[in-house]
Parts: sequence; structure tokens; C-alpha cells
Amino acid sequence: MKELPPQIEKAEPKKGLSSKETYNVVSDTVVGVNVRKKDNIIQGLIILVTVIIGLVIGQMYGGFLMLGGLGGLIIGFLVSGIFLMIYRAVKHASGDHD
Repeated sequence: MKELPPQIEKAEPKKGLSSKETYNVVSDTVVGVNVRKKDNIIQGLIILVTVIIGLVIGQMYGGFLMLGGLGGLIIGFLVSGIFLMIYRAVKHASGDHD
């Protein structure tokens, strides 16, 4: 009678981070592209609001519509980036790596 090879035990799935969660942690803390739809919508809305405010302020003060829009765009990039940085730091600290 032939001997059967020993049965291989099934490994338990790891209880660590999934590949998506790992990518999100690395892209948020080191470098990478943020592919979260929610974050991109938040950033777009903040930039849109600051550009509109910049356009209005630029037009009110001497008709500098384009300069006001450019200023709003720059401020929007900075404000939205800082907001998302703090928001994601709090989420990661609480263990939520969606």
C-alpha cells in the first residue's frame, strides 16, 4: 500500500492590514497618490469655495479677478491639504485605515 503524503495544515488568515489599508497608510504617511474618492471630493470642494471667495475679493479690490482667483487657488491647496493631513492622522491614530 502506498503511503500518502502528510496533510498540509490550512493557514489561518492574517489579522493584519489588508493590501488596500497598507497602501493607504503608506500613501498618507510617506508618499503616494491618495485614491480615496471621499478625500478627493472634500479637497475639490474646499478649493472651489476658496477660488470663488478669491475671485469675489479680487474683483472688489480693484478688479483683480484673476489674481484673486489665483490667490484662492493657492490658499485652497494649502487649506485642503492641511485639513486632510490632520483628518487622516486622527483616523490612523484611532486605527481606521480605510
